[in-house]
Amino acid sequence: MSESSKTADLKVEIVEREACFRGFYALDRVHLRHELFSGGMGPLISRELFVRHDAVCVLPYDPLRDAVVLIEQFRVGALDKSAHPWLLELVAGLIDKDEVPEEVARREAMEEAGLTLGELWPVTAYYPSPGGSDERVHLYVGRCDSSGAGGIHGLVEEGEDIRVLVLSLDEALAAMEAGRLDNAASIIALQWLALHRERVRQTWQ
Repeated sequence: MSESSKTADLKVEIVEREACFRGFYALDRVHLRHELFSGGMGPLISRELFVRHDAVCVLPYDPLRDAVVLIEQFRVGALDKSAHPWLLELVAGLIDKDEVPEEVARREAMEEAGLTLGELWPVTAYYPSPGGSDERVHLYVGRCDSSGAGGIHGLVEEGEDIRVLVLSLDEALAAMEAGRLDNAASIIALQWLALHRERVRQTWQ
């Protein structure tokens, strides 16, 4: 039996789950025991869990121009730890309606960047912070025409003020190397596209 198969057989016992906060997001406190790698159940532990909707992030890519479309907006999470809390990011949104991830990617591309996406290339799905949050991110590269991209976008009723930027893929990779792009989804998507650029361009051209 492989090590991964052994891990899949490990058990978790939920003793109690408290609802600490309920709003757009939620916070639970989970009291649990889990099976140990050495065998037997471990001690009772308590963990706070930030309960979020799953998210969708998409990197719009123009294969004809070898260019990507990024957005820039204020992020409160960067306020205390960054001199410039306006982050360069991917188009993104939460799955908070009865939608599949691909529908969210297309809707958010129009709302946040004024873009109509063509084919969507699934990159991966991952947990950005599994030590304290149950959020799972669905990540895509989306085919687009970047020729008319730009300007200010976003939904006024949601307080969005989003600037759209078009960069060559090499410029975006340089921004990432310089630390200007410092959020997980953007780094993962750009590194993936750098590795698969020729295959994506050949497929989409």
